[in-house]
Amino acid sequence: MENPTQQQIDLNNLRVKPVISRWAALAGALILGLLFAALPERITFGFGWIPLAIIIIITFTITLPHAVRRPFSTATVRVLSLVLLGVVTLALAVFVCLMIYTLPNKNQAQAVTLLQTAGLLWFANIFVFALWYWEIDGGGPIERHKRGHQAADFMFPQQADGNTKGWVPHFTDYLFVAFTATTALSPTDTYPLTRWAKMLMMAEAIIAMLTVIILAGRAVNIL
Repeated sequence: MENPTQQQIDLNNLRVKPVISRWAALAGALILGLLFAALPERITFGFGWIPLAIIIIITFTITLPHAVRRPFSTATVRVLSLVLLGVVTLALAVFVCLMIYTLPNKNQAQAVTLLQTAGLLWFANIFVFALWYWEIDGGGPIERHKRGHQAADFMFPQQADGNTKGWVPHFTDYLFVAFTATTALSPTDTYPLTRWAKMLMMAEAIIAMLTVIILAGRAVNIL
């Protein structure tokens, strides 16, 4: 018969490991908030700090109970994570639309600001969808951990053989997927397997094209 103490330790490991693995994703969310806050007021109307404030509140809400060793349940953390994703996705969509709506015509000084804004939105696009990929793949980090990190919504090269070596994808791996999807506008070495993953990659590519082709292109024409 299995030792009850050892069984309890194993159950605790299942709870602790996925929570610890969220730190990189939370750091990515904070970086995303700083990118939004750095956008010019002409685009954000002075409200660029709001996404950052919401991100800080949600990340603090998630991490504080863990710091005092009373972590939230998996369902609660997932709901908070989805709320955060909804906020940053809405902010990205609104700021891109406002950027297009306020495109300058022949003002060279505004063209420089436009290029800076396009760069900030381009990086924000990468972080927004990296967080989406991290959260939806296999039902989230905890579910991926329970299933042995088998390919679910995305298939990394290390999972092509059924992940026989027990490879674990981290947030940086999903950040790389989002980066390549933005630059190549298509999957590279990691393939979307589900409709949700494919739709998200399509949305990321559309935003990237709008940012680079329309916004940066207009700035270059003005200059």
